[in-house]
Amino acid sequence: METTSAGRSLAWLPVAWCATRLVLLLWVLKVWVFPGPDVTSDVSVIYQGWSDVLRTGTFPLDDVTWQYPPAAAMAILSPALLPFLDYATAFYVLVCAADLAVLGVLLRIGLRPGGALRGAWVWVAGVPLLGPTVYARYDLMVTAVAVAALAAAARHPRVAGALAALGALLKVWPALVLLGIRRRSSWVAAVLTGVVLAGTFALAMPGAFAFLTFQRDRGTEVESLGALVFHVARGHGWDGQVLLNYGSVEFLGPYVDWVSTAALTLTGMAFGWLLLWRLRAARFAAHTAADAAFVAVLMFTVTSRVISPQYLVWLIGLGAVCLCFRVSRMGVPVALVLAASAVTVLEFPLWFAHVVASDPLGVTLMFVRNGLLVAATVCAARVLWRGTVPHPAPAPSSPRPTHADETPVAT
Repeated sequence: METTSAGRSLAWLPVAWCATRLVLLLWVLKVWVFPGPDVTSDVSVIYQGWSDVLRTGTFPLDDVTWQYPPAAAMAILSPALLPFLDYATAFYVLVCAADLAVLGVLLRIGLRPGGALRGAWVWVAGVPLLGPTVYARYDLMVTAVAVAALAAAARHPRVAGALAALGALLKVWPALVLLGIRRRSSWVAAVLTGVVLAGTFALAMPGAFAFLTFQRDRGTEVESLGALVFHVARGHGWDGQVLLNYGSVEFLGPYVDWVSTAALTLTGMAFGWLLLWRLRAARFAAHTAADAAFVAVLMFTVTSRVISPQYLVWLIGLGAVCLCFRVSRMGVPVALVLAASAVTVLEFPLWFAHVVASDPLGVTLMFVRNGLLVAATVCAARVLWRGTVPHPAPAPSSPRPTHADETPVAT
């Protein structure tokens, strides 16, 4: 019975993937118009503009919205691989190809002994929850690299390390994939690959690391956890502004620096917790690397000054890898991330104007979405700790003296 059920699930996976991805492509190609602001302008205007600059052999040195590590140039220039298509269409096709590659990797993990297909289903069902935004950003490509690194961790540790380094130079966060990998060869491969790639970009193209200075004056983005303070404060006379700043809509004004500093402090505390976990963890199983990466990215996402809608695809991808292992207990946190993704498409792009206005609908959406992410983070961290850190043995209690041991009392 179980084999028959698994066979049916496997048969329906490609059908569901094709149907949902066709809808996504129809949205980004504007055959069907998705309600809300146009999310494809990042590709047709911003990405294409960066591509024109990158083809001259330099990074966008005068554009403060370029806030990505140097290997991001590879993603931005990738539509040139399909010269018979216009830039935007080629980009969407390549993102769709990366999406399919992730599904293939998840199926390969899930069909191994001890594997499960539920991870592949998380990917198939979770990605379209984010709406057209997920195909109109290069984050899905980065997620594909991180998923491939986790898939290689057990059998090909050097490949996993090299992929993690490539991912880190695409968008930093895939470096967290290394957190739960114990093999030293993975870390050595990551360092060597990172140094070689970073050095190559630095020597070949001016401004490879200019992005490091482009975020110093950022505010607090309206969708972040810290932004909830100002969403509420606006209704009580807070004298600040909501402006497009450094490529995102942010709060600027009194006390924003305080909240931004608090967010950085929380990120530091999250790093400290992860370091403590790494030092205390003693039980490492096949799924531990995926679980640890999922927890780490959750922590750094929730505590960030910016939580853009496309960040959720990182969590969907890592959560999917976790659930490819039958014994993983990350089911509840992954379900919470999927719920947060469904709310995310409501707050952006569908009702983003309400979020920007901090009206009751917008504030409610942000409290629900960020609350779900916080709950997922706490739950996932608890599962990881309890599954890998041994509990101290209880101190033996002294035996109660028997009647024979008791000293007689003189009368």
